[in-house]
Amino acid sequence: MPNKDLYEQQINTTKVYEGKLLHVHRDEVRLPDGKSSFREYIRHPGAVVVLPITDSGELILERQHRYPLGRDFIEVPAGKIDPGEQTLACAQRELLEETGYKAREWSYVTTVYPCIGFADEKLTYFLAKGLEYEGHRRDADEFLEIFTLPLEQALAMVKSGEICEVKTVIGLFWLEKIVAGTWQVEPGSTAP
Repeated sequence: MPNKDLYEQQINTTKVYEGKLLHVHRDEVRLPDGKSSFREYIRHPGAVVVLPITDSGELILERQHRYPLGRDFIEVPAGKIDPGEQTLACAQRELLEETGYKAREWSYVTTVYPCIGFADEKLTYFLAKGLEYEGHRRDADEFLEIFTLPLEQALAMVKSGEICEVKTVIGLFWLEKIVAGTWQVEPGSTAP
């Protein structure tokens, strides 16, 4: 339940833009002090993030060009949730599509909200183990370089700034705790 001293109530909403992925809204809201203001935000279908670990303990990563910033980024596999799709099914689909791997063991890790000031995007993280390569099934407009690295090397790349994409940085920090045994995940667990 929202704190009544902080809650902002929607008065009206206007859809400013509706794209294939993003929907931009501009709402008029009633503030806690009774005055009104406007909030602009993006509706996003949500996404999954996969932390795939090979039997030898290496992390599967991908290099991908990201058009808005005009550069390549090193990332963990991830992708948006299709309408009606469960998060675990999406994670399984995205791992196979992007990397060509299937996993025998899946564990829910966490859920984060990366852009709360302007978007409702939710990222649901899964750990994937027991990997077997079957061949990727990428979309026609998806171009990726797939490679493996030891977790320690990936964390060093976070420290140096070479890995700087937020979902990946968060995932690597979680994975560091999981591998060290200080944070536990339950094999077979799914998102709440």
